[in-house]
Amino acid sequence: MNAFLAALALQAGYNTAVVSIGAALLGASAGAIGAFVLLRKRSLVSDAIGHATLPGLAGAFILMALLTGDGRFLPGLLVGAAASAALGLVTVDWIVRRTRLGEDAAIGAVLSVFFGLGIVLLTVIQSLDVGGQAGIATYLVGSTAGMLRSEAETIAVAGLAVVAAIFVLRRPFVLVCFDPEYAATRGIDVRRTDLAMMALLLAVTVIGLKVAGLVLIVALTIIPPVAARFWTNRPEAMVVIAAAIGGLSGYVGTAVSSVDAALPTGALVVLFAFAAFLVSLVVSPVRGVAAAAFTRLAFRRRVHERQGLLALAHGEPIYDGLTLKVLRRAGYIRRDGVATLAGRGAAAAAQREEALWGLYRRLHPEEAANADHQGLAPLATSLPPDVVADLARRLAPQGGVAA
Repeated sequence: MNAFLAALALQAGYNTAVVSIGAALLGASAGAIGAFVLLRKRSLVSDAIGHATLPGLAGAFILMALLTGDGRFLPGLLVGAAASAALGLVTVDWIVRRTRLGEDAAIGAVLSVFFGLGIVLLTVIQSLDVGGQAGIATYLVGSTAGMLRSEAETIAVAGLAVVAAIFVLRRPFVLVCFDPEYAATRGIDVRRTDLAMMALLLAVTVIGLKVAGLVLIVALTIIPPVAARFWTNRPEAMVVIAAAIGGLSGYVGTAVSSVDAALPTGALVVLFAFAAFLVSLVVSPVRGVAAAAFTRLAFRRRVHERQGLLALAHGEPIYDGLTLKVLRRAGYIRRDGVATLAGRGAAAAAQREEALWGLYRRLHPEEAANADHQGLAPLATSLPPDVVADLARRLAPQGGVAA
């Protein structure tokens, strides 16, 4: 526990601190760019990119091992991974544009072929008479144990650069995600913007290989944006929240993994991101399960209250127990079921609202069919004030229509 707290406080050594900061920046950049990719409805592309890095990673290791005797040079591995991931991305784009296959089929084909090639190259690596073959396997699920200071600094700087690029390009990204046609009329090159988005996604995937691994880095670009979607309906806020969730997941997951070298960093980072998703799913006031349940209960109560008030206005008996309970709690009826003064006033108001809405439906049937009015809120919230005033003038004091 003390080692974990020390890692959280950046007191567990310089190398651990740099790794934690780098993982946090990686998580923030993955969450931010993942939010735009999710809004663009292209989240599966990150899966294709992640798996397409494996042959380039393995090929770079083989090449450097044959030339230098050691293939573990991180910048060289990242360049190889980026090259094969870019080739996979271009292949998906070519298949979608030049054939009748959909993007999901293209992604499935590229993902399986590239990943299969990578597995074959990993087998070749195991037969080479060089050191470091075991280390290449850590790029599948991620590991920060034994990460060099230079490697941690490379990941931190690259993550910060991606975050800065996302901040600069945020406005064209938002426009293209929601309305590509309007973005084109504003002078934005939609195709280049998409390519920039995919390039940043590729960069995040490549720099995250050492921390989260090519299998789990995909989750880091999807889970934080999905969790952030529960908290807001605004794209800018969603990007910020997704970056915060991703950054916190990367930071805490790396701190926990630093306690024991056997703990897998990537898996812990993804698990913490999933924990944030579960919390968002349950307690978010915008789209959470608890908020949805409360909204349904409130809607049900309003329906019973309205039906009960209309029954009081018409002098009809009320047999439904829930309706009686709702009216009693609101102070509209006594325990013996007799309407109170407040209840009679509310019933008269409900009856008048019903008459106004009925009059509007007769006078303007087409507009009424398109109006968002369920009778559970005052008519003034659904119709313009001048229309409501005109309806009130037309309605005779006795409830009929004035001549």
